[in-house]
Amino acid sequence: MNGTSTIAEFKDVILDPAKRRHYQLAWLSTVDHKRIGVLYMLTGLFFLIVGGIEALVIRLQLAVPNNHLVAPETFNQLFTLHGTTMIFLVAMPLLFGFVNYILPLQIGARDMAFPRLNAFGYWCQPMGGILLHFSILAGGAPAVGWFSYAPLSETPYSSSPGVDYWAISLFVLGLGTISFAINTIATVISCRAPGMTMRRLPLFTWMNFINSFLILIALPVLNAGLAMILIDRRLDGHFFLPIRGGSAVLWQHIFWAFGHPEVYIVAVPAFGMIAEMIPVFSRKPIFGYEAVAASTVAIVVLSSLVWAHHMFTVGMGRAMDLFFVITSMLIAIPTGVKVLNWSATMVGGRIRFRVPMLFSIAFLVQFLCAGLTGISHASAALDWQTKNSYFLVAHFHFVFVGAIVFAMLGALPYWFPKMSGRMMSELLGKWTFWLWVIGFNMTFIIQHVLGLYGMPRRIFTYPDIPGWGWMNMVSTIGVFFMGAGSLVMIWNIAHSFFRGKVAGDNPWDAWTLEWATTSPPPHENFLALPPIHSRRPLWDIANPDRPDPAVGDDQVVLPDHNKTGILAFLFSEVGFFGTLILAYLYFYVHPQPGPGPRELDLPRTLVFSMCLFASSFTFWRSEVAMHKRRRGSMLGWLALTIVLGAVFLGGQGNEYWKLFQSGVDLSTNMFATTFFTLTGFHGLHVLMGLITLLIFLWMVWEGDSVYAKFDDAFKCVGYYWHFVDVVWVFVLFTVYLLPLLR
Repeated sequence: MNGTSTIAEFKDVILDPAKRRHYQLAWLSTVDHKRIGVLYMLTGLFFLIVGGIEALVIRLQLAVPNNHLVAPETFNQLFTLHGTTMIFLVAMPLLFGFVNYILPLQIGARDMAFPRLNAFGYWCQPMGGILLHFSILAGGAPAVGWFSYAPLSETPYSSSPGVDYWAISLFVLGLGTISFAINTIATVISCRAPGMTMRRLPLFTWMNFINSFLILIALPVLNAGLAMILIDRRLDGHFFLPIRGGSAVLWQHIFWAFGHPEVYIVAVPAFGMIAEMIPVFSRKPIFGYEAVAASTVAIVVLSSLVWAHHMFTVGMGRAMDLFFVITSMLIAIPTGVKVLNWSATMVGGRIRFRVPMLFSIAFLVQFLCAGLTGISHASAALDWQTKNSYFLVAHFHFVFVGAIVFAMLGALPYWFPKMSGRMMSELLGKWTFWLWVIGFNMTFIIQHVLGLYGMPRRIFTYPDIPGWGWMNMVSTIGVFFMGAGSLVMIWNIAHSFFRGKVAGDNPWDAWTLEWATTSPPPHENFLALPPIHSRRPLWDIANPDRPDPAVGDDQVVLPDHNKTGILAFLFSEVGFFGTLILAYLYFYVHPQPGPGPRELDLPRTLVFSMCLFASSFTFWRSEVAMHKRRRGSMLGWLALTIVLGAVFLGGQGNEYWKLFQSGVDLSTNMFATTFFTLTGFHGLHVLMGLITLLIFLWMVWEGDSVYAKFDDAFKCVGYYWHFVDVVWVFVLFTVYLLPLLR
């Protein structure tokens, strides 16, 4: 299955109408990780064009002082759409596309652990993008920035449905991203080839594996915040509107608890790309594999503890400011370790300055500059001076554009031969490189100076202050260079796909497993796998007289992928419910007039709570009966579990009804908003569990064959059901029992 036959087959499909129709449907319904990876990248490329046009209009508006190319409201809408598009619909899909395509190949797997879940995760991306941009036709796009600060995002200040579309689209994108992370974790843990131990993982795979845990930490927090903002806007909730007792600062805490880890969610995969390319084009193994791998873990941990350095100007107090200053400084250490390791890998190497290596070097330079400006924001005093200036805009783009985009522009020609069987043009690649390097630095270096000169961000125009005009014009001209570089890249992709030089299986003489199969790979990925004893299996084959030292033993323990997947999902649910509980406690410490916990009937709640807790015991008994193949006993215990769960929901519904009768609903006050939100989402989870249990009850009723077929799946449902019960323990204590201790 070489490149020539693949291109010939593609042309044949395009020319034959019947084959073309089948080909199109095959791509739309695919669950193959390689095709899904390509779809991710094509989707990201499409929205790159959309986001690029939005950025171009923004820069044209700011090119000269006192400009009125677009109205202020239009500028705010473009500002919001551009930021959201580039982060959620460009950077993440492009990176996830590379991960989807390459990661299973690097670990010798046939596919991702959950192919259908993989397809679901992809289709959430275009759906979210459509929802976001459909808002333009549905009453006006959101005009609140990609951070949607409250109270600007609340109904009294943004009455059009744009914010609702923004929140729903991000919720959909968040579900897709969480499913991608669950799939990645399950694939790495449960689908590795014989000999591919965790210590032998390629760094690209290792970093994306660790990054998936960061996704499961950050995205559920955002989803909880999006649910709150929709409840405020559509159900008259009180979370973030200060005039109703809510807190705009709470939204900032929730958003940046997601927003700062998000920087690393898109940066860590880029780190993985660089960690693959630099050793190959330096002809040396990575310097300090263990240090690079460990620093990734440190980054994930610390990135979850630094969010409030975005909030130094809020007035959190000296103690909190000091804590976030320290954590923000600390995260520079593992990040610096990576830069030093990549640089040390090149020292003494036989460097080949091909296009992927050029972009890798540009990545190092730009990321180093981004890191230095980032450290300045870890200082509360400096942050106060530059927080609302263009200095922060420049730093943000140095991270997202200078680092992440440069890494992807290098990874594209590096892995394009594996995906297509063809080499990309070196000449066009170098044109792309220089246009992007020149354009990027023209656009964003000068914005640092603009910020230090005092130009504020989030403004649609500015007065004719000396120096501002010509610097903004230079910044705008740089955008055209990047746009030209993007057009050259697109032409390079299209031309190389049809007419590029045939690549062969391993054109770069690389060492990881994706280069051990054909280019492009067959449907099953590998016809045969080489022996794996080190981190560079292809080096060992090519150099049998001087192989790498074996790393650890060859034993690989692979847990069941279903159990791994459900545990990863429950890990994400901890963040979702944790955010809702913390929101309740946030307002509990500041009691407000009106209904409160005293309105709740604790004795009755304890009764239906005991029913839910007892259902964990009855479910365990049904698991025992299934294991012993006692169909009748299993049916009885499972039915009793369903009854107990239904009693709990009935008790909760009865409590709601009595509160409604006494005039307490979700819009009454802050207590009612947080109470109904927290208990309501828990009740929704119980309902979903009951529906699943009813499905299993029906399948067991239908016949004995269910035992052998669904035993592992039933255990996974058990994990979910016990988790729901544990969550209720925390809800019961927080909402019902804690007021007794006051």
